[in-house]
Amino acid sequence: MNTLPPLHTPELSIGSPRLALDRRVCLAANRWGARRAVGSFFGAISRLGDGVFWYALMAVLAVVGGRRGLAAAAHMAVTGLVALMLYRRLKHWTHRPRPFRACPGVVAHVPALDEFSFPSGHTLQAVGFTIVALAWYPQLAPLLLGFTTLVAASRVVLGLHYPSDVLAAILIGSGLGVSSLWLLSLATRLA
Repeated sequence: MNTLPPLHTPELSIGSPRLALDRRVCLAANRWGARRAVGSFFGAISRLGDGVFWYALMAVLAVVGGRRGLAAAAHMAVTGLVALMLYRRLKHWTHRPRPFRACPGVVAHVPALDEFSFPSGHTLQAVGFTIVALAWYPQLAPLLLGFTTLVAASRVVLGLHYPSDVLAAILIGSGLGVSSLWLLSLATRLA
């Protein structure tokens, strides 16, 4: 049960330089995404970031990687479940409207999966998954770092998140990924 009242984030206002910059960057990226090729590309990246890419990666690691791959996939799955619960709780608590609802000129180029904007769940998941996967398989860095960067950018380009939603998700996802590695290390030492 949620005992905290929702934190209603203030509407982006021109009076706040930081929030005005967030809005301007969001609008500029979203206009760029209005180009058919750009919007289609980032729409596909975002769709893969819904989970398809990560589930496929976990399946490949589990099947091809033997015990190590299975352990890595399980670690990613647990981290992903924690990330899902965390970002849903944060969205429910903050109630920040999505840019296409609150920022004139921003258009959603794809449908939103839920109502609120803060933090970006796609980015949080991508960062957490990437940190865990790279701890197990550092040779995947070029693929995973590139894909994660594209997922984060897609959320702003598509009009679904402000840059600050994505930056917060990077910090939260990093903390979650590093914490899960620390807990695994601690459990391994205690075993």
